[in-house]
Amino acid sequence: MGTIILAGTVVLVLFGFGNHIWWLAATALFVLYVRYGRGSSSAGTPGAPASAASYQEYRARRDQQAKWERRYRRERPFEARRQEGGK
Repeated sequence: MGTIILAGTVVLVLFGFGNHIWWLAATALFVLYVRYGRGSSSAGTPGAPASAASYQEYRARRDQQAKWERRYRRERPFEARRQEGGK
């Protein structure tokens, strides 16, 4: 997949000699590939360092969400009880 993206970037650069908008498109495509494309294949591998970091980020987000929910229930007991009754 990366080869296709890089080949497309080269083609857009070649088109860019006639129209500079194509250079902007090539730059955007390359930036998106670097940002989202390269690291996605190693993130799904179990035991990879990226998976440990993503798990730590998940735990941090989950703990923050639980903290916000506890605060909401503490500050607004009637609304929290009403919402729990509707579930």
